[in-house]
Amino acid sequence: MSLISILETLLIGPLKLIFEIIFELANRLIRHPGLAIIALSLVMNILVLPLYKRADAMQEKARDMEAKLRDGVAHIKKTFSGDERMMILQTYYRQNNYSPLSALSGSVSLLLEIPFFMAAYQFLSHLEVLNGVSLGPIRDLGAPDGLIVIGSLSINLLPFLMTFINVISSALYLKGFPLKTKIQLYGMALFFLVFLYTSPSCLVFYWTLNNVFSLGKTLVYKVIRSPKFAEKRNRTEKVQAELSANKEMQQPDKKIFVRGALLLTVLIGLIIPTTYIAASPQEYIDISYFHNPLWYVVSTGCLAAGFFMIWLRVFYWLASPKGKVVFEKVIWILCGVSLANYMFFGTNLGVISSSLQYEASLQFKLWEYLLNAVVLFAVGAVMHLVLKKWKQAVAMVLLTAIIALSGMSALNVVTIKRSVDEISPDEMISSIEMPHFELSKNGKNVIVLMLDRALGEYIPYLFNEKPELKEQFAGFTYYSNTISFAGYTNIAVPALLGGYEYTPVEMNRRDRELLMTKHNEALKVMPVTFLQNGFKVTVCDPVYANYQWIPDLSLFDDYPEINTYITKGAFGSLEQKKAAIQSNHRNFFCFSLMKTMPLLVQQGIYDEGRYIQSVSYTSDTVYSTQTWINKSVATGFGKDFMERYSVLENLSNMTQITVGDENTFMFMSNDVTHDPMILNEPSYTPSLFVDNTEYDKAHVDRFTVNGITLKVETSLQMSHYQTNMAALLLIGEWFDYLRENDVYDNTKIILVSDHGRFLKQIDQLILDNGSDKHKDVETFYPLLMVKDFGSTEFTTSTEFMTNADVPTLAMKEVIDYPVNPFTGKPINNDEKTAHEQFISMSEHWSVATNNGYTYSSSKWASVKDNLWEKDNWTFYKGNRVLKEHQAP
Repeated sequence: MSLISILETLLIGPLKLIFEIIFELANRLIRHPGLAIIALSLVMNILVLPLYKRADAMQEKARDMEAKLRDGVAHIKKTFSGDERMMILQTYYRQNNYSPLSALSGSVSLLLEIPFFMAAYQFLSHLEVLNGVSLGPIRDLGAPDGLIVIGSLSINLLPFLMTFINVISSALYLKGFPLKTKIQLYGMALFFLVFLYTSPSCLVFYWTLNNVFSLGKTLVYKVIRSPKFAEKRNRTEKVQAELSANKEMQQPDKKIFVRGALLLTVLIGLIIPTTYIAASPQEYIDISYFHNPLWYVVSTGCLAAGFFMIWLRVFYWLASPKGKVVFEKVIWILCGVSLANYMFFGTNLGVISSSLQYEASLQFKLWEYLLNAVVLFAVGAVMHLVLKKWKQAVAMVLLTAIIALSGMSALNVVTIKRSVDEISPDEMISSIEMPHFELSKNGKNVIVLMLDRALGEYIPYLFNEKPELKEQFAGFTYYSNTISFAGYTNIAVPALLGGYEYTPVEMNRRDRELLMTKHNEALKVMPVTFLQNGFKVTVCDPVYANYQWIPDLSLFDDYPEINTYITKGAFGSLEQKKAAIQSNHRNFFCFSLMKTMPLLVQQGIYDEGRYIQSVSYTSDTVYSTQTWINKSVATGFGKDFMERYSVLENLSNMTQITVGDENTFMFMSNDVTHDPMILNEPSYTPSLFVDNTEYDKAHVDRFTVNGITLKVETSLQMSHYQTNMAALLLIGEWFDYLRENDVYDNTKIILVSDHGRFLKQIDQLILDNGSDKHKDVETFYPLLMVKDFGSTEFTTSTEFMTNADVPTLAMKEVIDYPVNPFTGKPINNDEKTAHEQFISMSEHWSVATNNGYTYSSSKWASVKDNLWEKDNWTFYKGNRVLKEHQAP
């Protein structure tokens, strides 16, 4: 962000955001963008009416003072000259409690009008949803009106109508005003005519409505100030003055307001965004189009400062002394309520994406709403009492809170900066290079493709709906009895990468080595083993390499023969990347604001992850978030899904076929199944608008196979199902490409996932109908499908498997007696049948926190032989780390 954009965000950004939210809410209610402009004008004029009313009073006071002093000033200027004139004028002004700077108060209305006009211009001039929309005689609100056509000449009528109304309003308002004020207003009317003549008619229409409102306000003021109403107004003012005299007036304390506004700025603009970004800073980075996430903090901080330190202060400045006291009380209570909301409510809402969208809808239970209301009422009452009894201490309390929150924000900023600095130049270079890998026509090829969170239990249902998948996946064996060792990637994936030496139990047993060291070792087991056995090796997106969200490719620096790439974001549109970043700049403030609001309004602000953003569905701004209307209807795109989806779309483009007899090994991870979207059925492709209502009604039976029903009742369940289907369809197309190029039969392919997901979709897998999600073993049911060399039929196996079998399966019939190059132990699956398999039920998913010598303490489960048999599962209440193959 440049200095100009920072200043623009401070001054214009808050107003522009208010414009957008009002317009979007009105458009959703009225369902016509043109009519929404009328609502926008009405609401904005009502909101700023107190500002202009106070500004007009200040202007009138300044004008009366100038009139009072006019004769005296004229006499002094006529009588004296030079320094003597200046000294006498200053004395005269001081005697009358007047400063020449006070003349500026006569221009307050004009000064207020400029930023509001700039905000309206920026918002309405680029609002694509208005393009092609008609309103009355206006054919296109997104273009100049062109209402008068004379031959080939087109004349825009709205600007003249706007100016005419403005001139009438000014003429009524300026009666009795000095010449310089008349020149100002008539000059502004002329400026707007020239400047807006070729502007989109929506903007001119909006400003015309503002002029109509101003004309109405002027007429009302004229009536109120007429002699007929003068006596009544004077009596009212006299009564108010007597009441004020008889009542002890509280004096405003500017420090309370300023520090309260600063506290809200720090809370909303700094502490909340830095806390969420610091939890996983690299998640907010696309290295193919690098943008430091600290800029999100800057923009959020500027918007917060603009709202609370600038515009709210403008209202405070223009308020009467009594109004200032009210402002101070409100902002003091607001500070307490905001902190209470952020610290104690909505703290366990699940996983949130880098696009600030929760995996599940934002929903609260009735008791949560009630508790929140009671607590906030109590906090408000206590804050009111403190202000009443100990007002002198309030400013110091606010200052202390500001210092504490600022210190926490600074620590978060340091954490974010360190994480961003850990991204190596090699990763930046790899993001520029087009990822590719080689497959040999005459040698042996081994591919391990990990689909993060792909669900193993879906396969029968996916193949039931799309029978053609059996042909594309010919030769594969689907293992329907497979478990993972945890429900989160950082704990589950080492066993998949390195085998049974890297299960959570074994990782914890090596308690003198850092988890990161052991994880990195697991990442290298297959690539290095294949390299040492003469294979050409490629690794794409090594999961959490060096415990970084963006994999640190320097992990393989000791093996320069291994080709490494980051595929995420390599195929995305530059315009879409920019749009997603811009959306985050706006939405971080809205998200922070939401976190300080009562639960009753949080869901409305969240808006299914859109944060009341006004978007045109032909615009790239819909790229960052998909809004789920229900399980069959959705709008927009999910950024994370699209980045991963585009990689699978380009698998064929990344594949280079060689005619030699060199053996190859390729590992790739892809998160497309981790970031689900509602897709267009039956093609299962992304679409701006998705409406599968009719298809879903007609194909309900697709979710029952062999008497077992897959529950697909929510948007989250449906999106997971559809995303898994989309992944298989794209991979199936790639398999067709491999067949066409004669490299399918001599290629061993393993499709696997690191873990499943708690979705409660199959009753037979829910071992406890209570709230314990770990009793839904779908969480530990990963995908495992294997195609061996020369296999031709699709089969299903019920053999008990784990995803730690992957290294053994990959090296089978390829490497004789493989040995772990780092521990010297043989790579096999003997441990699978030697004892029951222990599963970590840890909730500590982040490598930023779960990064010591052993995994954070958790509950454990064990299973043997068959995951579908409830009696084969054991759940332990203890949380001790397992050091032996026995119950804790």
